[in-house]
Amino acid sequence: MTAVPSAREPGPVNPLVLFEAALAGLPVLAVHSSRSHPVDVAAWTAEQDPVDEAVLARCEPPVLDVGCGPGRFAAALAARGVPALGIDVSRAAVRQARARGAVALRRPVEGPLPGEGRWGTVLLADGNIGIGGSPQSLLARSRGLARPGGLLVVEADADPEADESGPLVLHAADGRRSHPMPWARAGSRVLRRLATREGLTVTEEWTLGGRTLLCLRAPL
Repeated sequence: MTAVPSAREPGPVNPLVLFEAALAGLPVLAVHSSRSHPVDVAAWTAEQDPVDEAVLARCEPPVLDVGCGPGRFAAALAARGVPALGIDVSRAAVRQARARGAVALRRPVEGPLPGEGRWGTVLLADGNIGIGGSPQSLLARSRGLARPGGLLVVEADADPEADESGPLVLHAADGRRSHPMPWARAGSRVLRRLATREGLTVTEEWTLGGRTLLCLRAPL
């Protein structure tokens, strides 16, 4: 009897494929080290809550929204007449951001960007301090994007001592999984130490609605 070959499990896909599937409504789980959580598209597309309002109130124009996703911050700033640019590596995210009224480009933060060294605020919300897996490198890059004396508004992990870097894998409800991508978690105490190393001054830290954010001032 000839054995029937078993179906091969599909191989991993580009993380952007599953991120964009999440934007389209498919449940997707992000697994990082020992933690997992749903990719919370609903939070990224919701109306501004008091935490978002506090973030928006602190932004000094012009604003660069790094990892803007569907563009709720960049669109809200534009609606207030504040010059803002959202950047994201996802084509679908940029398309959704533009549909909301934001100015957005499909660009990685590590690559060349418009207005380098002239942004009034660099915004890293919704866990985007984890991009690239090295919060210190991202703070250094953001400092270089900001103008002298400019502001970095950074959302920290809920755990103030969180300091974890490693591969993140997306798992979709239809069984697909992504290639691992570098990601990090950094709490407020960790970010304070990293900010000092990069010559940034912590001017404010606040916790509201279970979320913690810091304002970091670049040197003149």
